[in-house]
Amino acid sequence: MTQRLPEWLTIRLPRPDTIKEVEGMMRAKNLHTVCESARCPNLAECWSKKTATFMILGDTCTRSCGFCAIKVGRGQELDPFEPANVAKVTKDLGLQHVVVTSVARDDLADEGAEQFARTIRALHHQNPHTIVEVLTPDFKAKPDLVKIVTDAQPEIYNHNIETIERLHTVVRPQAKYDRTLRVLEMVKEFDPTIYTKSGIMLGLGETRDEVLTTLRDLRAVGVDAVTIGQYLRPTMKHLPVVSFIHPTEFKEYEQIGEEMGFAFVASGPFIRSSYNAAEFSKKVMAERFAAAAV
Repeated sequence: MTQRLPEWLTIRLPRPDTIKEVEGMMRAKNLHTVCESARCPNLAECWSKKTATFMILGDTCTRSCGFCAIKVGRGQELDPFEPANVAKVTKDLGLQHVVVTSVARDDLADEGAEQFARTIRALHHQNPHTIVEVLTPDFKAKPDLVKIVTDAQPEIYNHNIETIERLHTVVRPQAKYDRTLRVLEMVKEFDPTIYTKSGIMLGLGETRDEVLTTLRDLRAVGVDAVTIGQYLRPTMKHLPVVSFIHPTEFKEYEQIGEEMGFAFVASGPFIRSSYNAAEFSKKVMAERFAAAAV
């Protein structure tokens, strides 16, 4: 039985002309976006603004999370032209903030870390004034793999915790809560100038106290920014929505997060890791310019 969405989860779709333009650019370079693969509810809005989150390392994931619509199976051959193509489309779209994520590639010796690094370097080379944000898998918290990515110096390193600790075995059966925290902690150890970011979904059965504990755990490892959004079931094969969180509750979490010391908190029903990512980018740039002026 399909759940009826509350009125605050109604989406008004924009005109499709710019959406087709972005889609054409992606297909021409054989690129994938998490917007499509994960069935993001914000795809139409973001693509109409000529923004998108690139998904590297193919479109097939080696892990099977209970919330994710990305297809699962054997990993594909890496495309050696992918980093350059991501950089070229970023330039063609005129993006000031680009987000690069990937499927999990447990089948690769470096789990895709070097392809992330090549993509970051290509983006910086072709787009020197663009903020580069990466949203990586956990690399099993192997220090050498995380360091490959941090050495390429993305401005923002994002790794999502996704849910509270109690629900991890159901929501992310091949990941670990503590391992995610360790990855975020390592980024700061390797390069304190990189901003760290993480995200959590609500509506999977978590309690308020568990959400607050997760936020405190993220701050304890130095996370700078956090996104909090509503889980929406992509298909009937995925985990059911336990509850729809009211916008006023999201607003409360936003205020609490700011009081905890996060530099940036985005909290709302449609918030996703990459949605309106440029808002945090503006804050990053403002702080960089301020530091340079001292």
